[in-house]
Amino acid sequence: MLSMFGTFRDKYLTWLDLPVITVIDIVEIIIIAFLFYTVLVWIKSTRAWMLFKGLTVILVFVLAAAIFQMSTILWLAEKTLNVGVIALVIIFQPELRRALEQLGRKSFLIGMASIDFGKDQVETISEKTINELIRACVEMGKVKTGALIVIEDTVVLSEYERTGIAVDAVLTNQLLLNIFEKNTPLHDGAIIIRGNRIVSATCYLPLSDNMELSKELGTRHRAAVGISEISDSLTIVVSEETGGISVAREGGLVRNLDQEGLRKHLKALQKYEPDTRRKGILKRRLKNAKQDNQEDHE
Repeated sequence: MLSMFGTFRDKYLTWLDLPVITVIDIVEIIIIAFLFYTVLVWIKSTRAWMLFKGLTVILVFVLAAAIFQMSTILWLAEKTLNVGVIALVIIFQPELRRALEQLGRKSFLIGMASIDFGKDQVETISEKTINELIRACVEMGKVKTGALIVIEDTVVLSEYERTGIAVDAVLTNQLLLNIFEKNTPLHDGAIIIRGNRIVSATCYLPLSDNMELSKELGTRHRAAVGISEISDSLTIVVSEETGGISVAREGGLVRNLDQEGLRKHLKALQKYEPDTRRKGILKRRLKNAKQDNQEDHE
C-alpha cells in the first residue's frame, strides 16, 4: 500500500513537498494518540480536570496574545512556564503516584482493553434514589442521628473512596438508617454515593480551612464543605446536635433545609442524565402514529 502511494506521489504529486511516511511513523502516531487519550481520560476522572479547564482558558488568552503580538503577556507566559510545570507536579503528586501504581499493577494490553471508548461514565441518581435519600435524612433528623453523605458528580472520588470500607450496595432508606445508627461499625465517617449505589462507608474527607464558616459548625459540616471545595460533589449533612439538614456544594453551605429544599438540590444532580424522556415521548408518538395508520387502512 505504501509503495503504491509512493509511486503515485512520484508520478503525479511531484509538485507537492510531502513528507515520507513509513510504517514506523504510523505506529508512532497511533501510540502517541493512545497515550494522549489515556492521559485525558485520567485527567477527567481526577481533580485535575477542573484545573485542566482553567489552563485551557489561560492558553486561549496566550494564543490571542501571540496572534496580536502582545509582547508583555508573552514574556510573562514564557517566564512562568517552567515554574508552572513544577508546581503542577507538586500539587498533583498523589494523583501521579496513584496513576503509576495502577500502571504497574496491570499489563499494557489489559489497560488498553479496559478503556471503553465513547462511553459516558457519568451516572446520575434516579428519582427513586432521591426519594430514598430525602426520607432517610428526614427520619435521621427527627431522632438527631448524625450523617455525612457525599454524592459524586463528574469528578470521581476514588481517592477518598479507598479510605473507607467498600459497600457497593443499592441505596435504600433502610440501608442508610442502618449505616448511620449510633454505635454501629459503619456510622463514623462519610459514605460516598455513585449513581444509585453506595460504594463506600466510613470515608475520611478533607476539612475546610474557610475561616468564614460559623464556629458552631462541627467536623461533619467542615468535612462537607472541604470535599465540595475540591470536587463538584454534593454533600448532605444531618446534624447530630440539632437534627438540621444542610447541603454543601462548590464551597458553600446551605443550612436548615426542609424536604422540598433538599429535593431541589438533589434534582440539580440530574442535569447530566441522558435525555431518555424525550426518547420515550418520541417512541410513544411513533407508536400512536402507527396505530392511527392501521386504523385508517381498516
